[in-house]
Amino acid sequence: MLLPMTRLVLYVHDVGLLKVFYQTHFGLTVAEEIENEWVVFKAGGVELALHRVGKPYRDKPHQTGGSNAKIVFSVASRLPELRDKFAAAGVRMRNLKRYAGFAQLMCDGEDPEGNVFQLCQAD
Repeated sequence: MLLPMTRLVLYVHDVGLLKVFYQTHFGLTVAEEIENEWVVFKAGGVELALHRVGKPYRDKPHQTGGSNAKIVFSVASRLPELRDKFAAAGVRMRNLKRYAGFAQLMCDGEDPEGNVFQLCQAD
């Protein structure tokens, strides 16, 4: 039995900051929202939801880059230029990369809370 994935939820500290980040850099549109607590984006076949961390975690120091998830976005063309545009806007971006046997150009970046995303362009 196939169980299709419909939504990916990230627990974040600053929903408003990340809402603006994903709207600005990825052009995602909001499907539902509870201001500063919850936002859901239409992101193709899967929704991306940002959920504010629970009360026990809000006062603890936030460390970026602690997630083991990676959000992958498909790019039709001009990935090097898009990567440079993100970097020029202050987005933390890693170098372009390829792996043997995969006909894709990729690069990773981080949102303001250190969640890793990947931009991927098929050859």
